[in-house]
Amino acid sequence: MKAAVVTDFGKPLEIQDLPVPEPGPGQVLVKMEASGLCHTDIHAAHGDWPVKPRPPFVPGHEGIGPVTAVGAGVPADLVGKRVAVPWLGSSCGTCRYCVSGWETLCESQVNSGYSVDGCYAEYAVADASGIVRVPDGVSSFDAAPLTCAGVTTYKAIKVARVVPAERVAVFGIGGLGHLALQYARLVGGLVTAVDLEPDKLGLAHRLGADEIVNARTHDPVEEIRKAGGADVAVVLAAAPTAFEQAFRSLNRGGRLVMVALPADDAAIKVPIFETVLGGISVIGSIVGTRQDLAEVFALHAAGRTQVIAETRRLDQVNDSFDEVLGGRAEARLVFEF
Repeated sequence: MKAAVVTDFGKPLEIQDLPVPEPGPGQVLVKMEASGLCHTDIHAAHGDWPVKPRPPFVPGHEGIGPVTAVGAGVPADLVGKRVAVPWLGSSCGTCRYCVSGWETLCESQVNSGYSVDGCYAEYAVADASGIVRVPDGVSSFDAAPLTCAGVTTYKAIKVARVVPAERVAVFGIGGLGHLALQYARLVGGLVTAVDLEPDKLGLAHRLGADEIVNARTHDPVEEIRKAGGADVAVVLAAAPTAFEQAFRSLNRGGRLVMVALPADDAAIKVPIFETVLGGISVIGSIVGTRQDLAEVFALHAAGRTQVIAETRRLDQVNDSFDEVLGGRAEARLVFEF
């Protein structure tokens, strides 16, 4: 099978011919139809984060396709079913996080395309307990970005507890941001979209943003406060400046939801006096659970969301990374097989 392989951090990925893997006990083999490109894949390939994957490895955690084989202990009727292979490949299932529906916080979790080989390949092995069925009303092309960008931003809006008519500022309109905007609107939020690129702000306008702010030409804090301030600020841009601006745009009682992960171990200054007296909450939100992803798929099948993405071939992987890093991708890129 063809696979895009990280051979060393910072080096271009290599398209290699690898043996088709065999599913072990509790695993399934998935024939890829589509696999989305997440910025996390680039961080993985560059070894950007403190906990690093071990080359050589195959990145990718937005894989969609039918199950073609199952390992011991997995029901045979899964064969032929179309499934998603998400970031959370598996978790222990017994810790207090897993049993309370927060398996994304499990300290024993395995992550697709990071701690195990992922979906930048014609076939991928996945843990049967981690996959999620894709309903017939969702195309594989759309399901790929929803498997990470969708479920991540859906969870961010969930943990922010947005209520109707609250003002929600979304910092970073791209693969994640264009979906966060839609989920915020679905629960009744009044959305301000913040970005540096006019094309992405145009996308936000088309998707129904109530306000748009060009952070390259205007101070987003000033603009958001002029419009009434933000009750919730969701940060999907990986620049520490965006986090600081988001915090300063909040109203009293506001919630800052941190989602993006900068390449280095960045930090922002949170003023204690202002945070306490203003009743401000700072929330970290990391992806979503299998149930969250099932809900994301159900909303999309019902026609409540749009996925903005472009098709690429797997052999374009390095050029595609450059597109994302250069801000030239309007939203998400999806490798189709």
